[in-house]
This record gives sequence, structure tokens and C-alpha cells, in this order.
Amino acid sequence: MGEGVEISRRNFLRGSHKPGGGRVSPPGATTESLEACTGCGRCVDACPTHIIRLIADRPALDFFVAECTFCGQCAELCPEPVFTGQSRQFPHVAMIGESCLARNRTDCQACRDACPTEAIRFRPRAGGPFLPELSEDACTGCGACLSVCPVAAIGIRETERERVHV
Repeated sequence: MGEGVEISRRNFLRGSHKPGGGRVSPPGATTESLEACTGCGRCVDACPTHIIRLIADRPALDFFVAECTFCGQCAELCPEPVFTGQSRQFPHVAMIGESCLARNRTDCQACRDACPTEAIRFRPRAGGPFLPELSEDACTGCGACLSVCPVAAIGIRETERERVHV
């Protein structure tokens, strides 16, 4: 019988995982391509925002440190065929939880200010602070909003990709 994997949201976002768990891989790396990783750590050293960590000798991202700028330095310095996928967007988007300060009548727009693609906007509401809205089409999943949220109300969720039928 298959083993269930329990993983907290915080551990998922930090890249902590149990086998088969929710690791956030660097852009361009896939679950399959990570099998080629030797754990040399060149991607960790190359990352200008210092968000790549080696966990079980495989790279994982820690968005609580900073965001991914999609600079490609991790892929350039990797001696193995690890970075084979799309490297300008992650297969996830941000999600804003109910503990968001603005949703709880406290003015905060830190996530909007940090978002490099302006995927988070705030719409006015009567009698309270503006409310956050996320444009999933504009969100690259870079994690810029996660590290600046003072109450850790922002997480990530996988996007549903349209499947091509032959």
C-alpha cells in the first residue's frame, strides 16, 4: 500500500521534504532531470539571491529568503543535464491566505510592492483597506511576495496546465 506524505505548508515552501514530497526545484529543473544531479553545489554558489539549498543532495528553493530572478546562473554552472525545462516561470503561482493583514482590516501592500510582474494588485473596498487580488496569468511563481509578507499569509499552489490531446 502506498505511503502518504505529510508536509506542512512552511516545509513545502522551504524545500524541506520527505521522499516524494513537495520540493520546489530551481527554474528549468524537473523531477526527472533532478535524477542527474550529483549534488556538487555549484547552483547553490551561483545563485545571486541565495535561495538554493541542497536537501538530500538535490537543489531546492527557499522563498522565505528571497525570490528567484530567473537569471539562469544555476543552469549555466551546472555540469549535469539538470536544467532542461522552461526557466522563466514555475509550475506554481502565489496564493493569498485568509491571514492576510489586508483581509483582516489592517493596511498592508508589501506583496504588491515586491511583485516584479505586478501580478498582485489591490482593489478598493468600502470601510476598510484595499483587498489583494492575484492575476495568475501574470504570476511567474518567483516567490518575491513570500519573503516580504509579515504574517506569512502567502503560499504557493501548483497551476493546472492544459493538457494537449493527440
